[in-house]
Amino acid sequence: MLFNSFEFLIFLVIVFGLYWGVFRKNIPYQNLLLLLGSYLFYGWWDWRFLSLIILSSGLDFILGLKIDEAETQKKKKLFLTISLMSNFGLLAVLKYFNFFSVSLYHAFESIGYKIDPFTLNVVLPVGISFYTFQTVSYSIDIYRSQLKPTKNVVAFFAFVSFFPQLVAGPIERASNLLPQFTSKRKFNYDKAVDGMRQILWGLFKKIVIADNCALVVNEIFGNYQDQSGSVLLLGAFYFALQIYGDFSGYSDIAIGTAKLFGFNLMTNFKTPYFSRDIAEFWRRWHISLSTWFRDYLYIPLGGSRVNTMLAVRNVFIIFIVSGFWHGANWTFIVWGALNALYFIPLLLSGANRKNTNVVAENRLLPSIKEFFQMSLTFTLVCMAWVFFRAPSISIALDYFGRMFANSFLPENFYYFKPQLIFLIVVFIVFEWFLFRYDDYLLRFSKLPPILRRSFYVCIGFIMYLFMVNESTTFIYFQF
Repeated sequence: MLFNSFEFLIFLVIVFGLYWGVFRKNIPYQNLLLLLGSYLFYGWWDWRFLSLIILSSGLDFILGLKIDEAETQKKKKLFLTISLMSNFGLLAVLKYFNFFSVSLYHAFESIGYKIDPFTLNVVLPVGISFYTFQTVSYSIDIYRSQLKPTKNVVAFFAFVSFFPQLVAGPIERASNLLPQFTSKRKFNYDKAVDGMRQILWGLFKKIVIADNCALVVNEIFGNYQDQSGSVLLLGAFYFALQIYGDFSGYSDIAIGTAKLFGFNLMTNFKTPYFSRDIAEFWRRWHISLSTWFRDYLYIPLGGSRVNTMLAVRNVFIIFIVSGFWHGANWTFIVWGALNALYFIPLLLSGANRKNTNVVAENRLLPSIKEFFQMSLTFTLVCMAWVFFRAPSISIALDYFGRMFANSFLPENFYYFKPQLIFLIVVFIVFEWFLFRYDDYLLRFSKLPPILRRSFYVCIGFIMYLFMVNESTTFIYFQF
């Protein structure tokens, strides 16, 4: 069930009506409705996947209580270890077993030994990486005495499976989301309107920007051997817009949908392509994952508060693991390592925390220096995205080789779609003037009503005109 599908619209209307109409005064029934609705939403892809999320939820619910009740640190660590091994073990088998098996086969083959690779014929459950990290963080926070476990089984299961953010995040912390399931919720009209605005903008990103860019990206990457250097560069640029529109669009729809039910999810994107360096980019891109790795891997390793060699090691670990989280392919590992290489000079020079404010804060336009900083950062990110998009390292390298070796002048301007370029320019203008600040919804609500309504009509009309014929899945569903 896709957010950009008619089925989801019907589902949302029914659940919303029951939630606020029938069960508005009963929190337990509201939670039960959300739980059952979330299982219906998740089972829409494949009912067999439900067994895994129920198993993961039940395991960490019990282990969370056991960790808290344990009288000794040794027992606490034992129960935490069971949680980590169970969750990550299941993820490793379903997502990474075939990768390691095939990699081992190629390693032996390279030194002259022939072995038969053993692979599993399994379908990767949608969103398993997201809800696994969510349940694991719950157990870790209890172990660290940063969170008390809940004894409300329905609330916990609903927290794990909450349908707006179940399959592609944000990866919520129990300390933020779980208490919202046990507290009284009242319908807030202004909050619901903000949610609808965020849903509308998320749909625009997905339907207009991501899906239309995807059509061109698929053509360019599918026939990259025949393209000029400028077209290959354009393909990388289009993919950068595609993945941002796709993933941040999903996050906006998820956050907006949660607001309709009285919940607040964490911000997952803060206009990352306006970043002035790669460190700022990673503070603004997929924030829930970046902060997860920071809190549960980077800081425990020592972070940057160690000697230089260890600090560099920690950066490479965090980025490579982040890349591997995205998929069982060497391309994602190279993508992560490349981002680490981008980050290291900032770390060594102490400039990795330099740009923490909003670019051109309280100014209409960026300075010339800021413009060039943003342009350089965006170019570096686009180059890394080629590895993310390519099916193999050899194809990514060949893509780069042809980008710089082929004639840069295009033989025709087929891929330089004027309408798509116009849409991207409109998108960038809206992002810059309306959505650059954390309080953009508040700023937007202060606009004159005629401007707000004109915006809604304009966005709706553009979506109608440029909607791709078939609903397309979201990129991050595969992770």
